[in-house]
Amino acid sequence: MADIQFAIVADIGGTNARFSRVDLDSLHLDKVAVYPCADFDTLADALQFYRNEQGLTAIRHVALAIACPVTGDFVKMTNFRWQFSVSQMKADLDLAEFIVLNDFTAVAMSLPALKQTELVQIGQGHADQFKPMAVLGAGTGLGVAHLIPTALGYLPLPGEGGHVDFTAQTEQEWFIQKFLANKYGHVSPERLLSGPGLEDLYLAIAAFTNKTVEPLNAAQIAGKALDGSCVLCKAVIEQFFASLGGLAGDLALTLSTFGGVFVAGGITPKLLGLMNQSEFRSRFEAKGRFTDFNRRIATFVVTAEQPGLTGCAVYLKQHMAS
Repeated sequence: MADIQFAIVADIGGTNARFSRVDLDSLHLDKVAVYPCADFDTLADALQFYRNEQGLTAIRHVALAIACPVTGDFVKMTNFRWQFSVSQMKADLDLAEFIVLNDFTAVAMSLPALKQTELVQIGQGHADQFKPMAVLGAGTGLGVAHLIPTALGYLPLPGEGGHVDFTAQTEQEWFIQKFLANKYGHVSPERLLSGPGLEDLYLAIAAFTNKTVEPLNAAQIAGKALDGSCVLCKAVIEQFFASLGGLAGDLALTLSTFGGVFVAGGITPKLLGLMNQSEFRSRFEAKGRFTDFNRRIATFVVTAEQPGLTGCAVYLKQHMAS
């Protein structure tokens, strides 16, 4: 590891591909570039374009986080067309090290490296850095992962918790569940807690309240909720945070995450002003006989600009040291 100072890390979402050089000693990121995925036919093309553009073709150690399950050599994105063989891409690009992680595995690995200024606590609770942690986040999709501290470093637990069953608790939510079931069949939390989910929530709540509306995109819904110009949009964001809090509380119970539950992703940090007024924390705690249990667990919003890139760097550094 001593003779390898720099590596390339990447965070590949359903919309954008982010790349950076990282100093493996300090974990400092520089030469950050963000490209629309749609601009490239393949992921290999995007990575090679970044290496060429930044003059980094000599760097042969790469760790990459991607928004889909990573269970073997073949990787296929959930919300975009890219697919590839890890071993073939490593050979084609002449890489000495090529690690591919689920995107929220990388976000989980970033948690111990985040500064206090990159976290906003929501509600009460205390975080013990030596206890399990959970992270979830809404963007193009809904990512979920856990992180376990060990004597040898950190063990990330990837998963697809965004695709479990959505649980309705109110009359409005029962309506939303039926509305989405008619459209998709199976209703998972991702159908609500994502950019496309906001758009579907807008139509579902409009139907529930007998309003006739034209579709809006996620950015429009968020903007109108933030500036107070649309009551329906604000109701959508309120439902988003209520459901997000319920799912976050489920994750806390699943692994007793006294290290904290962290909310990342592209949507929530932009809506912090509305989150504090929402049911997020009350729904997080509202777990019947285990309400007091969850009340002790801290919840945070991750405001770091590139947690996926940081997490890749932490993972690669730990991997190379082992």
